[in-house]
Amino acid sequence: MSLLTPAWFPSFAILLLTTVAACAQPSTNGVFVARAEQAFLHARQDWTAHPDDVAAACALGRTTYDWAEFVTNAEQRASIARTGIAACQHLLERDPKTAVAHYYLGMDYGELAAAEAPSLAAYKLIREIEGEFKVAADLDERLDHAGPLRCLGLLYRDAPGWPVSIGSRRKAREFLERAAVLSPEYPGNLMNLLESHVKWRQESEAEESWRKLQALWPVARTNLAGVAWEADWGDWIYRREVVKADFRKAFKHEPEP
Repeated sequence: MSLLTPAWFPSFAILLLTTVAACAQPSTNGVFVARAEQAFLHARQDWTAHPDDVAAACALGRTTYDWAEFVTNAEQRASIARTGIAACQHLLERDPKTAVAHYYLGMDYGELAAAEAPSLAAYKLIREIEGEFKVAADLDERLDHAGPLRCLGLLYRDAPGWPVSIGSRRKAREFLERAAVLSPEYPGNLMNLLESHVKWRQESEAEESWRKLQALWPVARTNLAGVAWEADWGDWIYRREVVKADFRKAFKHEPEP
């Protein structure tokens, strides 16, 4: 590691992944990988044929992130990320107020940073990621179930604090709570809030978030169903078990059923 590279950066690079990650269950991971790759290849072909088409650019930005999440080779991951970045930047040159392009540009920057870590180039991308999510939130904070707010909250939660980086518990809580208020039907928002309360050892807040998540769970299972949601549910089911165990370890008792 270069002496110029912050000592904390390797671990932060891992945390950066969780900011925009959609982890799949190992047992079904292969299915999600194949779907993500095919969606990316199709979107890339479509955008190459129609580079000025808004829908094509946004689709490539989104599928770039989805596919890059599963790629373990850093060089390939960086190449995939740059494909989505180029599509989003091209769209923003024509229409700088396209919220979804800023949103996926931030997410694809995150994949590029993860691929290039540990390095100062990757570290410097943190500000770019923050900036794109902020613009997306200003333009449409409800986008993707309050996605820009959700991503900002996780970024502030997991980044080191001042003066090293942009991390801030106050900002993290503000944005994560705002995301949960704006899009309460989306389990990921409550899950992020619950995990954060446990991480911060906030017992009463963690218990409240757990109760809300438990009440939401069967409703969301009905409303957010189908192939498009399978990877998300794989992630949420796994994370619910993990946070339940973390709750037990942190507070020395089980959360309410």
